[in-house]
Amino acid sequence: MKKYNNNIEKKIEVLELEKDVLNILKDNDIKLVGDIWVLNRKRLKEMGITDKDIKYIVIRLQLLGLDLNKKMYN
Repeated sequence: MKKYNNNIEKKIEVLELEKDVLNILKDNDIKLVGDIWVLNRKRLKEMGITDKDIKYIVIRLQLLGLDLNKKMYN
């Protein structure tokens, strides 16, 4: 049975990111946690997000049981 995490359907605001990071994501049509979950660090950097903010995004995703590159945890 394939794992599924309902958090991928939530809006990115649940990650409680800084306003400027949220604006960058929204400008790149990233509106749901699932939209950011499929990305990798390189793509986030290309959008203009700093290493510090990428690390924070990873931590917030991990708290939801997710990680970049479509990784999912129990």
